Amino acid sequence: MIQTEGILNSRPLTLLSSDEDNFDVLTPGHFLIERHIVSIPEPSLTDINENRLSRWQETMKVVQLIWKKWNSDYLNTLQARSKWMVEKDDLMISQMVLIKDDILPINTWIWGQILEVYYGTDGNVRVLKVRTKSGNFKITINKIAVLPIDTS
Repeated sequence: MIQTEGILNSRPLTLLSSDEDNFDVLTPGHFLIERHIVSIPEPSLTDINENRLSRWQETMKVVQLIWKKWNSDYLNTLQARSKWMVEKDDLMISQMVLIKDDILPINTWIWGQILEVYYGTDGNVRVLKVRTKSGNFKITINKIAVLPIDTS
């Protein structure tokens, strides 16, 4: 239960600094222990049959499944999915985004800032250039979720 609580309290809420090179974010964990909640890296056990696992590994498998479900559900709530017939605001430069990655360890989030937007033939944003702690790269919009953070 404690690890599940850690998962829920590791999500990013807002940026800690207005410095564009600082990607530290405020999480609910900061209110509890005054720092990020981290977990010990464990090998993925989600694809292993339970009859081959020890008691500890079974517990870790449940935690990993909870993380996977929480991660996908939380990011999906941040992605507005409206009908294609409704006009909506495009992604803008300097917006903060979470990057979806299915192989991230528990309590790990990759976030970045939009540097450039690339439009498709239909005039809508399709690809982004994003700056993260590890560098700049291009990513399609279906792999990101916009953080509800006002950076203006």
